[in-house]
Amino acid sequence: MGTGQTVAVFGAYGHTGRFVVAELLERGFVPVLSGRDAGRLRALATSHEGTLATSHDGLDVRPASVDDPASLDRALAGAAAVINCAGPFAATGAPVIEAALRAGIPYVDVAAEIEANADTFARFTDRARAAGTVVVPAMAFYGGLGDLLATTAMGDWTTADEVHVAYGLSSWHPTAGTLAAGRVSRERRGGRHVRYTGGRLAYHDDALSVVDWPFPAPLGVRPVIGEFTMADVVTVPSHLSVPEVRTYMAVDAARDLSAPDASAPTPVDERGRSAQTFLVDVVVRSGGAERRAVAVGQDIYAVSAPLAVEAVHRVLTGRTRTTGVASAGEMFDAPDFLRALSVHLSLDVRH
Repeated sequence: MGTGQTVAVFGAYGHTGRFVVAELLERGFVPVLSGRDAGRLRALATSHEGTLATSHDGLDVRPASVDDPASLDRALAGAAAVINCAGPFAATGAPVIEAALRAGIPYVDVAAEIEANADTFARFTDRARAAGTVVVPAMAFYGGLGDLLATTAMGDWTTADEVHVAYGLSSWHPTAGTLAAGRVSRERRGGRHVRYTGGRLAYHDDALSVVDWPFPAPLGVRPVIGEFTMADVVTVPSHLSVPEVRTYMAVDAARDLSAPDASAPTPVDERGRSAQTFLVDVVVRSGGAERRAVAVGQDIYAVSAPLAVEAVHRVLTGRTRTTGVASAGEMFDAPDFLRALSVHLSLDVRH
């Protein structure tokens, strides 16, 4: 439990941010609500009145903007850690990390943007390590979960030939933040596609193919878009010795994402989750051998909250394996981390 520790949430009123705030409260942390829009922050604080056992004053609201470093410093003052939920992370990542370094506190984000995550490793690895602090990018459904699953599947292997991450989503109702982040990424890469091959990120104009992927039950064989590249191509090879990392997306979900009338998720339960279900199938191959780790759950945005909050909890309780910038699989004991999320995920590991 959080034992009353304060955690700043930048982008607290966003779709994923709201899940993160609720998860922090449920686990005994005290969220500090931050972001650009003071009115939306106050409304979110009001919606949680009566849920904060440690104070009668409600949640602390601290408006801040990434182009005003002093406001970020005020937002993080006295916090034990910060979770950045505000995309596009190409704009917010570096300023909030800088503020975390000035405050001397750990930083976690839920970025699914490939370039933004690569930037975090490139720009802050040495500085964060020198400061003795922790920066964990992509601690979310995309990037974080796949990395934890790949690390778990690797087991005692020190190297492998390939990692494949296949996403079986029942649907994909993207948030406004997802769509905005996608536009930024496409602009940064000039409309090209990206893959991780030969031990590096490579940009290309090849058409994306559709192949059949043998998902475990209950999905079975489904058509997926080959090389529908997600943040796993940054997180997985950042610490695992694997020259080929490929990610795939169920065709129906990919069509939902690109539909001109794409709609945001609709809550269907008391936790605010949508009806969307997911199965993430990770296959690691070395020579003729194959290992697999599978996670099944509900709502890709909602599940990002326990992933990020569990990461903060482990950092603040000293259950980390390194300092500086590191992905989930390198920073934490991956199998133990996934087991801790058993309320939110079902896990199947096959060696």
